[in-house]
Order: sequence, then structure tokens, then C-alpha cells
Amino acid sequence: MARRCQITGKKANNGYAVSHSHRRTKKLQEANLQWKRIWWAEGNRWVRIKLSTKALKTVQKKGLHAVAKEAGLNLNKF
Repeated sequence: MARRCQITGKKANNGYAVSHSHRRTKKLQEANLQWKRIWWAEGNRWVRIKLSTKALKTVQKKGLHAVAKEAGLNLNKF
């Protein structure tokens, strides 16, 4: 599975590591992704999804069902 948040779609970003002498080398800035088991009350079961820490905070604030509906996710497949 790709390193991508299943809710927000966040993925890695290409950037430069700049040294003191201003020599630039390519680096990959990965998103902070976590595998989480979240209780889905409407489905009455646990759902295991890969999400970014920002998406996790959003799920805690709005609820899993509302966030999945906004993202267009079918939680029955997880």
C-alpha cells in the first residue's frame, strides 16, 4: 500500500536539504502516517486505517463517520 493518508490524501513531498555552504541535495519529506484502529459506532466494529496525525485530530473532533463521508470513503471495505 502506498504511503498516503486514506482520509486527506497526504503524501510525501520532494524538497532540498540545504547545507551551511548552500549545497542542495534532494530529500523526501514523508507525511506523518500512523496505522490506527478506530471504533466505528455506526458499523459497530473496529476499523483499521492509515491516516496522518492531522487527520487523526480531525477524526477525534468530528467523528469517524462524518470525516469518512466527507472524504468519500466506504468504511465497510476496511
